[in-house]
Amino acid sequence: MSKTVIYPINVEFGDCDPAGIVFFPNFFRWYDAASRNFFHQCGVPPWRETEKTRGIIGTPVVDISSRFVRPATYGDRVEVHSAIVEWNDKTFVMRHELKRDGELLAEGRDTRVFAIRHPDDPGRIKAIAIPADIRAMCS
Repeated sequence: MSKTVIYPINVEFGDCDPAGIVFFPNFFRWYDAASRNFFHQCGVPPWRETEKTRGIIGTPVVDISSRFVRPATYGDRVEVHSAIVEWNDKTFVMRHELKRDGELLAEGRDTRVFAIRHPDDPGRIKAIAIPADIRAMCS
């Protein structure tokens, strides 16, 4: 397993539904932001830079899920604890635990790939083998 990186979030009024609890798509938005933060904290350059130097445009999601345990509401300060729990040849799995004061509110998992623009059609993307140096930076 990789290191765990924490991404803090202040829950805003606009993050909530009419019942005053966080609207579920926001959890997925936070998992995605926490994923990019994870790579940043591990020393991976911004995707714009890796595209210029290595062709890597990012780590798009190919599968995602979440289990919701307890609600969050505006004014809450929460944290997403993210780690890579599985490395494969072209895919990796991240676990995200959303917590408030140490209490688990939700846990998510997403499967991602490292992608480049498809050489035959730049409008498409293509998964590549996980770069060994990036994997080492994240372990």
